[in-house]
Amino acid sequence: MALTGLQIQKLLPKTNCKECGSNTCLAFAMKLASKKVELAKCPYVSEEAKQIIGAASEPPVKGVKFGTDETLKLGEETVLYRHEKTFVHQTLFAVNINDTDSPGHIEETLRSIQDYNLERVGEEYTIDMIAVTQKSDDIEKFTALAREAWELVQRPLVLRSSDVKGLAAAAQAVKGSHSVLASATIETAEALKEVAASNEHVLAVTAPDLDGIIRLTKKLKEDGFNDLMLQFRTYSLAERFQVNSIARRMALKENDKSLGYASITFLESGDFTDDMVLAFNEIIKYGGICVLPSFDPAQLVVLMTLRLNIYTDPQKPIQVDPKPYPIGEPKSDSPVFLTTNFSLTYFIVAGEIENSGISAWLIVPQCEGMSVLTAWAAGKFSGPHIARSIKEMGFEDQVTTREIVIPGYVAQISGELEESLPGWKVIVGPQEAADIESFVNVKFK
Repeated sequence: MALTGLQIQKLLPKTNCKECGSNTCLAFAMKLASKKVELAKCPYVSEEAKQIIGAASEPPVKGVKFGTDETLKLGEETVLYRHEKTFVHQTLFAVNINDTDSPGHIEETLRSIQDYNLERVGEEYTIDMIAVTQKSDDIEKFTALAREAWELVQRPLVLRSSDVKGLAAAAQAVKGSHSVLASATIETAEALKEVAASNEHVLAVTAPDLDGIIRLTKKLKEDGFNDLMLQFRTYSLAERFQVNSIARRMALKENDKSLGYASITFLESGDFTDDMVLAFNEIIKYGGICVLPSFDPAQLVVLMTLRLNIYTDPQKPIQVDPKPYPIGEPKSDSPVFLTTNFSLTYFIVAGEIENSGISAWLIVPQCEGMSVLTAWAAGKFSGPHIARSIKEMGFEDQVTTREIVIPGYVAQISGELEESLPGWKVIVGPQEAADIESFVNVKFK
């Protein structure tokens, strides 16, 4: 059971040394209780306290890492709903290949996975993992495919087989890749636990129902192996939605550590639309790894866009760096436009300027990721603030032009901006980015 701040404080050294970054041991204890800091930040905590507090302060959903650099992570979630705080680690996507697929199809799929890159609001996204499924009885073939996928793409794998010997051979072939073995049952858990531990992999476990999974995870944890994932056996969208929700709620609200693990699911409906709906459910309802049946760029762009929306920290808007951005190949006398550093606003405005066919400068001051009207209302997009940003950027030394186009929605700042930027002329542009092209045609062509 989770400890309160006062209970934790009684176990701390009470020196108020401040080396942990908090002013007092009580303040540090309160942060520990709310899982905002790690116990390791206290340099003087006793071993006894480490055991007691460590067990109580573990995240309700255990964290797992994948890949040689361990940058792919799942788990460590602390809330049921994003607006309560934020979701920590986003759903990972894997694309499946079978050992019965033709060599040409396998090579094409692996190359497509390797080359796939999606850019959205300044961020680049790739396919996270590759799933390799054994459908033949040929262990060597399955093992060779796992090795080929790992060596070519260098991304962690999901190794899937009902054959313990096959999984063991493939796991050894990609030892140290920190991949996933799917999936251990009550009959195979003991053997696969040893395989996963000796080859540094995560083990997914499955059972016909939640009670079976609970018994299995408890047994494996008692045996000293806890790098686990859960594969639920569900047979409808409604059931999947329900089971995902129950497991996460039990972990977070009831502190049930036996269900406090990330999940993995394989999309196998055989229907594109059904698979998409099931994938949507995984993204919005706590899914860990979602294995897609094949490489489909149209499917991926939709899923990755939805994932971006769900896993964006609601307390930290996506933003670009505040600085002058060249659109095209601007010169010192090219037009100058102004917008905020909210990513969506920036990319829409930049795109419309580019589409207008001119080269220009786009000035982006620090607005803490707010949109134009929000930044203005918060005092982050005022004349003095913008003028100060332009001077700090040294932009006046880069250009000879002394005209700047501001968004039409903040026409009211034109006077104060001209006062704050002596020698500059402020031009009020269109309110909507979609009207930039017509504005450019009239003003600059």
